[in-house]
Amino acid sequence: MTRRDALIRVIEALHQEIAALRANDVAGLERATQTKLVAIEELSALGTGPAGPDLRELADEADRLNETCRIYVNLMAANVRRRLQTLTGQFGNSYAAQGMRAYA
Repeated sequence: MTRRDALIRVIEALHQEIAALRANDVAGLERATQTKLVAIEELSALGTGPAGPDLRELADEADRLNETCRIYVNLMAANVRRRLQTLTGQFGNSYAAQGMRAYA
């Protein structure tokens, strides 16, 4: 397997993660995440070295897809927070008392 092949596997797994997040498919998300982690380990085992334009482009795409996953997760966490606040009667800005927190 080449670094290019491993990066393509990471990208495919990230697409699967996004699809699972959109569908609220927890089992699919777990499978996709495990596939992604295995692909990342394989990529890591191949070592580092100079990356040509092709590899850099694939790495940038993987980074963009990972950012998309992070945004989905943050939106889901914010929705859960809002629902919990509604259920407990705590309305308003939940960040004001605790400060800003990033979820990823």
